[in-house]
Amino acid sequence: MAVEITDGNFETVVMKSDKPVLVDFWAEWCGPCRMVGPIVDELAKDYDGKVVVGKVDVDSNPNISMQFGVRNIPTLLIFKNGQIVDKQVGVVPKNILAKKLDAQLG
Repeated sequence: MAVEITDGNFETVVMKSDKPVLVDFWAEWCGPCRMVGPIVDELAKDYDGKVVVGKVDVDSNPNISMQFGVRNIPTLLIFKNGQIVDKQVGVVPKNILAKKLDAQLG
């Protein structure tokens, strides 16, 4: 299961992680987000121990969304060593996201 990331724990969970981090910016009312959600949860299981996978509810955590200029959701950002290394906006198949994560592990 993906980790819930908030304005309060973002620094610890994402910026200070020693592993790559996939962050899904989503909202309850967003249809495409509900399509991506199960994919993100599957990736959390598939990459357990190798990648941190988390979700940010943009309605509850506006500071993070503003900090990274998230205007459209779902937006998925991949961080490594506290830096954004990849970005995906919109719904994509699981294999596309898996390739992006694999690229950060190689």
